[in-house]
Amino acid sequence: MNEIISELERISEDVRKNFGGFSAEQINWRVDADSWSVGQCFDHLIKSNELLFDEFDKVARGDRKNSFWENWSPLSSLGGNLLINSLKKDERKIKAPTQKIVPPSEIEAGIIEKFTAHQDELIGKIKKCEKADPQKTIITSPFIKLMTYKFGDGLKIIVEHEKRHFRQAERVTQAENFPK
Repeated sequence: MNEIISELERISEDVRKNFGGFSAEQINWRVDADSWSVGQCFDHLIKSNELLFDEFDKVARGDRKNSFWENWSPLSSLGGNLLINSLKKDERKIKAPTQKIVPPSEIEAGIIEKFTAHQDELIGKIKKCEKADPQKTIITSPFIKLMTYKFGDGLKIIVEHEKRHFRQAERVTQAENFPK
């Protein structure tokens, strides 16, 4: 878990360093109507991660039990690894699996501070789960109910998801007409 926490702290610092001084115009600028802005990338990550907070709280309290499906699903090892590997690649767009995590078109200028505060909360929740067995604790995706993966893989998925959207936000800033 220490490696996951270090990765999340590094992402927070990189986000603060690369996007922290952005104006509202820069936060909301989009390459085109079908692309996300820098702010939308980080709003999406907050919303996605928050869907896992109840699971983290149950794991931390020690009262979370694997369901029958989580114990016997053949997808638990395969699914986590496939998702981790697909998130590492930026080869194609992946549509958000639910409207709950689609960001609004206009994002507040303070989204970077909100994201870094969210990261602190996320890290705190993960730290409270340190007694959980990351290989034996199986969680179900909050997005695709048939998808199960090991808790440890779920943490890696969060990190790779954040890195993917960080890279996406960087690409926005590298676009020709990005406001300086």
